[in-house]
Amino acid sequence: MSQGSRSSLGPEYFRTVYAVKDDPFMLDSKWYERRKYALTLASLPKPHYRRALEPGCSIGVLTEQLAARCDHVVSTDVVDSALDSARRRVGDTAAVEFARWSLSDDWSTLPAPAEMFDLIVVSEVGYYLDADDLTSAMARAVKHLEVGGTLVAAHWRHEVDDYPIPGDRVHEIIAATPGLALLSRYLDEDVRIEVFVASDGPAVSVASTDGLDVR
Repeated sequence: MSQGSRSSLGPEYFRTVYAVKDDPFMLDSKWYERRKYALTLASLPKPHYRRALEPGCSIGVLTEQLAARCDHVVSTDVVDSALDSARRRVGDTAAVEFARWSLSDDWSTLPAPAEMFDLIVVSEVGYYLDADDLTSAMARAVKHLEVGGTLVAAHWRHEVDDYPIPGDRVHEIIAATPGLALLSRYLDEDVRIEVFVASDGPAVSVASTDGLDVR
């Protein structure tokens, strides 16, 4: 079966992966991952956020770094052992709340579901959904993102046999989501990182937002 014709991956797939290794994606051991996280955080247009959502937090490597930039982070995964590892890494802090949840789940099951987010981080999770499910998930995400809020997406660009869609297709779907405007893009052979703003018009540059003369 070719990539693009598979259905979304369910929780059992990830439970099987984590049953083999505590850190199956080597998030805590590869320079590639540390560099990607640094690029992702550097691309955020605001120095600080009020409430962030991080679906697919895995063992919490990025979670720990997001906590330094946010008043509150809701980090989720579908594997209990991964969530336990993330809790141990982050420690006992009110700034991070963990939940068993995935990007394709009902948003009403999130902690404090009525609250809006001003940052949503879609890092290496989009290609676990098929195109239809990701399209629906992004439409729901926009409804939970404050006007002017940030959605940052970062994905591996090489094909992986298990994944329903490739990373570049993930970003095409996100870019086509009504209510999101592209602010910035980083692209190399391995990773694509894009920042979108919740807006019905074009995104305003960081320099303009900061009061600098960009004429």
